[in-house]
Amino acid sequence: MPQLFVSTGAAKWNDPKNFPWTMGWQPNYQTEARIYAAYILKNHPGKTIGVLYQNDDFGKDYVNGLRDGLGDQANKLILIESSYETSSPTVDSQVVQIKGANPDVFINIATPKFAAQAIKKIAELNWTPIHFLTNVSGSIGGVIKPAGYENSQGILSSAYLKDPKDSEWKTDPAMNEWRAFMTKWYPEGDQDDSATVFGYGVSKGLEQVLRQCGDDLTRENIMRQAANLNFEISIYLPGTKIKTSPTDYAPLEQLQMMRFKGESWERFGPIMSGEKNS
Repeated sequence: MPQLFVSTGAAKWNDPKNFPWTMGWQPNYQTEARIYAAYILKNHPGKTIGVLYQNDDFGKDYVNGLRDGLGDQANKLILIESSYETSSPTVDSQVVQIKGANPDVFINIATPKFAAQAIKKIAELNWTPIHFLTNVSGSIGGVIKPAGYENSQGILSSAYLKDPKDSEWKTDPAMNEWRAFMTKWYPEGDQDDSATVFGYGVSKGLEQVLRQCGDDLTRENIMRQAANLNFEISIYLPGTKIKTSPTDYAPLEQLQMMRFKGESWERFGPIMSGEKNS
């Protein structure tokens, strides 16, 4: 049975050879981490790194991607890796431990609750490392606002979808369409939280698959169409493509760097792909 567009960027969901019925959706965590590694090597060469990560496939994929992207400099640059469990109440002790190693760069590989805690704790410690935040926790409404705008200035992350709290998209036709959809069908939903934009985008992906299927809604044809996508979803950043093939089950592979300033993210630089060089 088709298991389409699993809401994760874990690398294991892009394995059509062994799991031909399962497909992920968002950019692969290793891809994202390789983009950050490339950015560090280019803009902060020689700077040392401390990593906070969730002790599961999500966190380990990021660490693997980061090490892969840093290449032979990984062991020299990464001073400390500190993990936490999803059952942990806080990550305060891990942040203190990482600060103790005195790295120049802090990489925050945490899901929203823990990411917000880490941002707050860093501010409490009066520590000002170069701070990278996974795009999983880039929501202004879900992470940055609870952590405090004043604590989040200068944080670096990446994006592939339009953030509903970003004033740039205030009159954007695609985002207006999303707002109208939310108001009609999910009025209790938080229109400041980009997770609701994410869910809408996945639904658009499934709609595209079903349109391509026509009247042939067999399981085989659904997978055939899902593995033959090449289109854009207008709530994602301009230039971002949804693209799959029978050998590539990763619909999204592009991200753009962004920096938090004031009360919004400012995107900069080109749309980048962090696909592994063969």
